[in-house]
Amino acid sequence: MKIAVVGGGVAGLAAALRLRELAPAADVVVIEQSDRVGGKLRTGQLAGVDGSPIPVELGAENFLIRDPAAGGDSAPVRVARRLGLGPDLVHPASGTAALAVGGTLRPMPGGTLMGVPAQLDLPQDVAKLDADRDVDAGHPLLAPGQDVAVGALVRDRLGDQVVDRLVDPLLGGVYAGRADQLSLAATVPGLAAAATTEHTLTGAVRAAMAASAAHRPPPGGPVFATVAGGVERLVRAMAAQVQVRLGMPVRELRRTGHRWTLVLGPVPRPETVEADAVVLAVPARPAARLLAAAHPAAAAEVGVLDYASVALVAVALPATRLPELSGFLVPAGEGFDVKAVTFFSSKWAHLRRPDGTVLVRASLGRYGDEQVLQRDDDALVAAVLSELSTLLGHPLPDPVDSLVQRWGGALPQYAPGHLDRVRRARSALRAAGSGSPPLALAGAAYDGVGIPACMRSGETAAEEIVTALRENGSERHRGGGSGD
Repeated sequence: MKIAVVGGGVAGLAAALRLRELAPAADVVVIEQSDRVGGKLRTGQLAGVDGSPIPVELGAENFLIRDPAAGGDSAPVRVARRLGLGPDLVHPASGTAALAVGGTLRPMPGGTLMGVPAQLDLPQDVAKLDADRDVDAGHPLLAPGQDVAVGALVRDRLGDQVVDRLVDPLLGGVYAGRADQLSLAATVPGLAAAATTEHTLTGAVRAAMAASAAHRPPPGGPVFATVAGGVERLVRAMAAQVQVRLGMPVRELRRTGHRWTLVLGPVPRPETVEADAVVLAVPARPAARLLAAAHPAAAAEVGVLDYASVALVAVALPATRLPELSGFLVPAGEGFDVKAVTFFSSKWAHLRRPDGTVLVRASLGRYGDEQVLQRDDDALVAAVLSELSTLLGHPLPDPVDSLVQRWGGALPQYAPGHLDRVRRARSALRAAGSGSPPLALAGAAYDGVGIPACMRSGETAAEEIVTALRENGSERHRGGGSGD
């Protein structure tokens, strides 16, 4: 039995690992169009003051220790430990973050869920809260199954400043999107669930926070982790456990009897691979293109997802004074191109160097406002240093080294109704009936961004594939196949 996983990002690798566990006799192959695995996970290097290389993340830098959806250790923690990287998991030394409001860094308010407060009060220097709006009207905020934009709900209940100065920057840091366009159910699922029973928004926040308490680490314990030496070490360890073919774009997917035929490789020298099942772990648009012939209904649901582009600018600075913060967020209305900053040397003790080198990374680019990304690399580095100097209140020295990583179409934009569209797409795939070769979808396009969500998505897809293959095998053994 052969199973093809299309896409060598962390979701595809997680799917392949899980398939190896559940079906050890199967021939599992990961097919990746680029020359490297890991997708948007990439670790680069910056030179320090003394010339020694320092790892710096050019994609996601860390992951949750516990899985807020399923409880227990998150997928990257489980896999890292299983692959011998458990001793190399490290935790932030500083978790204190700030907001840039009025040109000044102000502490991030506590007691909030994705910026939405649990009580009807906020520091006035951060945001003005319209407390008289969040009243009990005698019914839940949302009907069962109803989805709305995060911004619409919060503006209606707590006012514009809560959205513009708190919720929007936090969502922008995760999705590079805007609160007024992002789905509540997809981006803050705990709050969405609580809103179907609670009559006020602050009450829903308190209920959601209480419901998630069981999945949090012990009080005082670390919430996040990363891998010393870079997240890419986890990616490489995963890839070493499975068969991977690089530089092989999949150009066509068609059904041939009880199997799938994949056409891959360059057009002048095409190659075909026959598979009993396929996991599509690629972004929405290539997934829709591959699904178009065999599953047009699923393709139509998948293909509407849009993406935002971002750039990450990392600089190594000689010893300089920085706030005792892990980083800060910049609301869009503040007039800066930079939207998020991480002080790596403050946040991660293992990155601190005796030569005093300071590592800083800034993120630029918001959905629908990507013109800043049209600048060349030198201009982006200069803009980041200039804006950081303004926000920190003192000039920064010239960098010892710098890196610019551009991610075009990197972050999915979950519009209201996203989860329903994903359910319809997966239902359309299952509707093919018994005897049809299984196909599952995995990755950030469907089940959430972040390393744990992507890996969990890949593992779930693998479990669906193995279940379907066993059911199809039983049907054919009884003579109940589709006969085509």
